[in-house]
Amino acid sequence: MKRLILSALWAAMAMAPAAAGAQTVDGSTGATARSAQQTPPDEATRPASRLQLGGYGEAVMSRMFYSSNYKRYTNASLYSDADGYGQFDIPHVVFFVGYDFGRGWTMNSEIEFEHGGTESAIEIEEEETGEYESEIERGGEVAIEQFWLQKSFSDALNVRVGHMVVPVGRTNAHHMPTEFFTVYRPEGEITILPCTWHETGLSLWGQSGQWRYEAMFLAGLDADRFGSQNWVGSGAGSPYEFKMGTCYAGAFRIDNTSVPGLQLSLSGYVGTSASNSLKPDAYSKVKGLVTIGSLDFMYGRRNCLVRGGVVYGHLTDSEKITAINMSTRSDSPSPKTPIASDAMAASVEAGYDLFSLAARQVEPQLFAFVRYDFYDSMFRTEGSMTDNECWGRQCVVAGFNYFPIRDLVVKAEFSHRIFRSQYNNENTLSFGITYSGMFNL
Repeated sequence: MKRLILSALWAAMAMAPAAAGAQTVDGSTGATARSAQQTPPDEATRPASRLQLGGYGEAVMSRMFYSSNYKRYTNASLYSDADGYGQFDIPHVVFFVGYDFGRGWTMNSEIEFEHGGTESAIEIEEEETGEYESEIERGGEVAIEQFWLQKSFSDALNVRVGHMVVPVGRTNAHHMPTEFFTVYRPEGEITILPCTWHETGLSLWGQSGQWRYEAMFLAGLDADRFGSQNWVGSGAGSPYEFKMGTCYAGAFRIDNTSVPGLQLSLSGYVGTSASNSLKPDAYSKVKGLVTIGSLDFMYGRRNCLVRGGVVYGHLTDSEKITAINMSTRSDSPSPKTPIASDAMAASVEAGYDLFSLAARQVEPQLFAFVRYDFYDSMFRTEGSMTDNECWGRQCVVAGFNYFPIRDLVVKAEFSHRIFRSQYNNENTLSFGITYSGMFNL
């Protein structure tokens, strides 16, 4: 039993790329380009310490060859900024602490710093003269991405309680920067779903042979913050100092690795959202049932790696929720934009290790890749609501991933975002450097 528990703990804490079917730090299964033909370390190489430290991070530089005006999708003349603009960014820096208490009890915690880590806010202070002074703080966010306690009874049955990643869709289940080719997280799924999606609740998970499952009981999403651009993507978490739990939801994920080199995964979510706000009277006759289904895959063999998936979501009462949100006060966290009844995203990416043409070796590696995304946060609308066609997009990306060592990646890419006829396409050139690994004591 002790050997099984230590095996599960090591796999769950292994933030470095894992073999197909091995567990990552959030309990999901995954593989990266270099690890498609590797196996987890044997017992002799596993660290003896019960305390585990780790993390991941990204630094990015981008040049956008289009206007920075946020209203450009409603007025074509605002695309006139032909020179574009550039930006530097720290998308994510995450620090992980895990501990094995013994007898099957373990703990995991992650703190995440997004875009520099200082919370974005506008403070307004009233001076003695009666005038108001505003102060805009540096953008960014600090959040607890995970904090849970787990009891492991066997490889096939583990009970986890606390704040956890919701592994619906490929990007949520495999969100570390060594698990996708693009400089930023793939833009399709992160547009219509929360990402990284983390909620407080209860989880049962386990693995038997080539199958892995996870079932979760969670607080529901908040319909207050649904909108045109991100569908239900902003409905996780909370703008308040607490998380509303008036309505509830369930989520699941099933992974199978029966075929060598291939991982197939099915995930889903269902839960009401309308009553999970501070406006219970307004939503008294509205459920806002959110239903999401996702199918994704990863195939890695012969120095080639292909990944992709499809996500489709449906929201009931979208027209009623739109009307309620439009009528809220100006200081409400709601975007106050039309909400679609259906949204979808589909993607595929493929990479090949060019260094393998010269010699067979694990490190270093240089992957040339291409990626395609289609996503629409207003795929279908309900009743009299008008579909804003600017939210239906395609994106083609080509670039390179250079792995000088196992846990560090240097990325470069050129992306071409394609809009429907009345909107201008958008080109971006990006460079990034990322890491993901354990800091063994």
